[in-house]
Amino acid sequence: QVQLVESGGGLVQPGGSLRLSCLASGSISHIDTMAWYRQGPEKQRELVASLTDSNVKEYVDSVKGRFTIARDNAKYSVSLQMTNLEPEDTAVYFCNIQAKTPWNPTLRDYWGQGTQVTVSS
Repeated sequence: QVQLVESGGGLVQPGGSLRLSCLASGSISHIDTMAWYRQGPEKQRELVASLTDSNVKEYVDSVKGRFTIARDNAKYSVSLQMTNLEPEDTAVYFCNIQAKTPWNPTLRDYWGQGTQVTVSS
C-alpha cells in the first residue's frame, strides 16, 4: 500500500512564502510523475505543478515565476516552494504521484490527504 503524507501548510500574509513537502512510503517500485494540485473554495481541483522522472516541469500559468517544484527520488519526496503568495493561492494543496508497485506494474495515481494554505492579512 502506498501512502502520501503532506506537511508545510499554514497561514501566511500576502507576499510571504511557504514550502510544502510530501513523503511517499510503502511498496513502490517506480515513481513517474510527482505533482501538486490544489482546490480553492468553491473551485475545481487544478494542477499546480508537475515534475516527471525525466525532469520535465510544468506549472499552471498563475504560479509561474513564484512556485518551484522539486523531487528527491531517493527519498520518494516532492516539495513545492511557494513565494510571493497571493490571496488567490488559498486552497487545499494535494500531493499526487503516478507510481508502480510490485503488485501492479501499471502506473496508478496516489493522493495525499491535503494540506491547507491560507493567504490572508
